[in-house]
Order: sequence, then C-alpha cells, then structure tokens
Amino acid sequence: MSKHITIVEDEEAIRKNYVDALTRQGYNVTSYASRTEAQQSFTQQLPDLVLLDIGLDDEIEGGFDLCRLLRQQSPTLPIIFLTARDSDLDIVSGLRLGADDYLTKDISLVNLCARVAAFFRRMDALQQPQAEASELRRGELLLDMNRYSVSWRSEPLELSLTEFWLIHCLAKHPGHVKSREQLMQDAHIVVDDTTITSHIKRVRKKFIAIDNSFSAIDSVYGMGYRWLETKNS
Repeated sequence: MSKHITIVEDEEAIRKNYVDALTRQGYNVTSYASRTEAQQSFTQQLPDLVLLDIGLDDEIEGGFDLCRLLRQQSPTLPIIFLTARDSDLDIVSGLRLGADDYLTKDISLVNLCARVAAFFRRMDALQQPQAEASELRRGELLLDMNRYSVSWRSEPLELSLTEFWLIHCLAKHPGHVKSREQLMQDAHIVVDDTTITSHIKRVRKKFIAIDNSFSAIDSVYGMGYRWLETKNS
C-alpha cells in the first residue's frame, strides 16, 4: 500500500506542484488549503506524513496550530514545515512544537521528494524485525524499540520520531562522539546542522523537565555530541 501524504498549503499553484511531484513518486497525496479543512480530516484519520505551511489564508500561524494538534494526536507522525518564512524565530518555533524538519519553499521538488523518501525509509527501518534486543537500557534511560518510546527514571518522555532516533544513535554507543553528519546518517534523516542542534536542545529540555540534574547528552565543541555513561549503564 502506498504511503499517504497530506499537504496543507493555501496557494493553489504551489499546492498543485507539490501534489503532482509527490504523486509521481507513487504516494497517495491529499491536500487542503485551510487549517479548518485539514483539522477536520486529521480528527478522522492521520496520514503517514504531513507537509505544513505556516500562514494559511488569514491565519498567520495556522500551521503552527495544526502542528500542535498533530503532536497531541501522535508523537511519532513525521511533520515537515514547508514555508516561505525563513526567520530563526519561525524555525525554532516550528521545531519546538515538535516538527521533524523545517524547509523553505526555495527547495527544489527533487530535493523535497528526497527528504520525504528519507523519512519513509526511516519509518520502514523502525518497522523491520530487529535482530537486536527490543529494549535499550543505559542507566536511567530506557528505549523501547517496538513502541518507539523513551523513559528516564521510569518517567515517559514524549519524543518525535526524529528525537527518538537521535537519542537511540547517541545512547547505542555511550562515550562515542557523533558528528551532526553521523547523526543524520544513523537516524536516516536529511536535515541541516541548525536543525540537528535545535532537536538536541529540545530533547535536553524534555529530559531536564523530568530531572534537573540531567547531563547525559554532552556537547563536544567542534565535533558533535555523545551520550555520557552513568554508574548504572
């Protein structure tokens, strides 16, 4: 069965270009011009991936509102912002709301299709039978590979699919420094360095909300990040 993609974009010509390009790749694509239309659809059934513009008709932050709603419905649904707004504030806001990636509309259709395909490869990899144990424990950390869930000190964390993979990549080999490029490769994602940094910052905040003393994600200047071993690891 082909993957289902939903596009929420208020400009008809742009929306049609995205629909045509992704349909040619074999995806089942639906599209909406407004937040209201899309929201009604999402309450009935979620697609496999969502592409969101931020400004929708007269709603300057309609896409942000949709992202917030989608994250409440599913912590792992891939959400990609695709917008003309390229300010650092908008990018950070989108990622803080739980988006997996943030793209601007100057991206080529070929590159866009490659990004989407990368997300689906990652999802397929998660669903493949694992030769390794279904759980990964590192001290107070527990990753459940079957449920894509993470807990710290027995307290669950709500992580997006991208955030889950980043933690898995770091915790799988404690003490090993992972560059941003290696994190992208291991996590089966294609994003820029700024996006990786924003995801790491957001993940840290989620751990710290549970444990003020959390310091397991270590930044190595000029090199990348590593997971620090604890006494219980």
